[in-house]
Amino acid sequence: MGFGDIFKSGFLENVTAISVLDMVLVLILSFALGLYIFFIYKKSYAGIMYSASFGVTLIALTMITALLILAVTSNVILSLGMVGALSIVRFRTAIKEPSDIAFLFWAIAVGIVLAAGFIPLAVFGSFFIGIIILIFSRYKGFERPYILVVHCEDSTVEKYVYDYLKQKVKKTSVKSKSVVPGCIELNYEIRLKDENTDFINELAEFPGVSHTVMVSYNGDYMS
Repeated sequence: MGFGDIFKSGFLENVTAISVLDMVLVLILSFALGLYIFFIYKKSYAGIMYSASFGVTLIALTMITALLILAVTSNVILSLGMVGALSIVRFRTAIKEPSDIAFLFWAIAVGIVLAAGFIPLAVFGSFFIGIIILIFSRYKGFERPYILVVHCEDSTVEKYVYDYLKQKVKKTSVKSKSVVPGCIELNYEIRLKDENTDFINELAEFPGVSHTVMVSYNGDYMS
């Protein structure tokens, strides 16, 4: 090995391994599809508190994944090293909404497919997935559950409230019951017959009922 071999490096050779057109095209398409995923996420979100930062993360994740896969596909040695590096990464951020996992995988999948060169698959696949998510997220059936919180004075009022609810709703069940002197707090899971919720107003006027609250139940029950 000569003195000149010490300064010989394959770094400059990698500069032209990926064309500028490919880089620009992948960045633009990944940004556009990431923005589309963010739009679908915002329109279909059904949780309690919407997180704008998570939506921005979806855009960034799509672009970062695309850049990463684009580099890996141009260098076999780099791909092996990248697999080893990613295998030691641990993400401990809790996912609050189950649907968020699907959006994370969607963003990663789009970045991978784009960088692999399957542009029509990424575009039409994302469009189809987005339409399906919007259709099902906008479906509002009466079968969705609600949590009804009622404060009663005694067991007599409690029984009267339960009998009344059985007549007015399609299904009801007690989720929890808390008793303190002079007050019984009941949490019911109910399913409505239709969109009419006037029975809540009537329930609040019952003698012995001091408090009524009905909220949409998204799957995370808090007592």
